[in-house]
Amino acid sequence: MRTWRTVVIRRVEHPGRGFTQGLIEQDGTVWESTGLYGTSALSRYRLGDGQAERRTALPAALFGEGICRLGDVIWQLTWQERVALRWDARTLEPAGQVRYNRQGWGICAADGSVVTSDGSSELVWRDPETLAPRAVIHVRCDGQRVSGLNDLAWSAGTIWANVAGTHYLAGIDPASGAVTDIVNARPASERYADPQAIMNGIAALPAAGEFLLTGKGWRSIRQVRLKPAREGAARRGLLAGLSH
Repeated sequence: MRTWRTVVIRRVEHPGRGFTQGLIEQDGTVWESTGLYGTSALSRYRLGDGQAERRTALPAALFGEGICRLGDVIWQLTWQERVALRWDARTLEPAGQVRYNRQGWGICAADGSVVTSDGSSELVWRDPETLAPRAVIHVRCDGQRVSGLNDLAWSAGTIWANVAGTHYLAGIDPASGAVTDIVNARPASERYADPQAIMNGIAALPAAGEFLLTGKGWRSIRQVRLKPAREGAARRGLLAGLSH
């Protein structure tokens, strides 16, 4: 198992400072899903710009969650409403919705399919057109279940997950569910007294080991690079944080 720490390369303004639930990036463009009833939205902006190019509000009865992009389509999960929304990635106009069989937390595109989380220790492989479930992965770290899997990203054959309520990221083998990488992302955190202002929002960048990270209500988005961390006490601390 590999252990890492984050090094912040740069900080950029976080437009809107919303209740971040999902984050994806491509060629300098960022799509972000924000939650809470009555304020949930899907936004698109250029990384580093202070305001969104486009923003589409969700109906007040829907709580926005994770997003992924497949070509010209953005899929956006909802928390407890059991529906997933389909959007045109360019216009952010609605393009339909499908029923969804679990709570919605995180979602990422992965080798022509999609993977979703629901806050438990399970990830679900799904059909990219219908989000119908195909297979369930049970995520474990040294034999212990890793619960709280939240926003997801796919990079170089690994699923990366925010672990809810912690400063840790988990790198997960998509076939076995084994945690192969643990990241101490505390150096990329913002300090808030508000217990809801947790880290959430991870987007993989093209450069190996680089990500965008942010959180609920954070002032900035941090571009980070992973650096090897020492094992021993640090590794035990990371494992304790993941296996909660």
